[in-house]
Amino acid sequence: MKLDIGCGSKAEQGWIGVDIKDFGQQFLLDVRQGLPFADETVSEVRCVQFVEHLTGAERIGFFNELYRVMRAGAKATVVTPDFSHAAAYGDPTHQWPPLSFAYVLYLDRNWRELEAPHVDYRCDFASEVGCRPDEHGNDDFSHHCNSWRDLVVTLTKR
Repeated sequence: MKLDIGCGSKAEQGWIGVDIKDFGQQFLLDVRQGLPFADETVSEVRCVQFVEHLTGAERIGFFNELYRVMRAGAKATVVTPDFSHAAAYGDPTHQWPPLSFAYVLYLDRNWRELEAPHVDYRCDFASEVGCRPDEHGNDDFSHHCNSWRDLVVTLTKR
């Protein structure tokens, strides 16, 4: 089973579309209430321009739910506006705080046990972090704002 969470009107072919609004996708649901799938049944997940619409507390619940439904070794691709780009702030439906590459640390059980034992994450993901350049092709995020438009994270369930 492959899930496209927050698919909007663009659910990927061969994927199960999930969104809170009806775009004709397979599942019309609010993922903040959990995912209606059995434990360890999902082989792949994609969330493009979705997670930034969740509050900080809702993000914790969401990543815990992803972890619950994903099989060991399954991958989730999560694309959000990077905190350093104006796109993170331009949409008034985006929740605070914007996401930076550091959020993946909290999804790693070993790091969390040492550095952030106070958070309620129950997940354990390995992660790879990349970027998608802005509209002008600029990918040098080390010196300029607005250079990294999207943060592209691949999570692998341990």
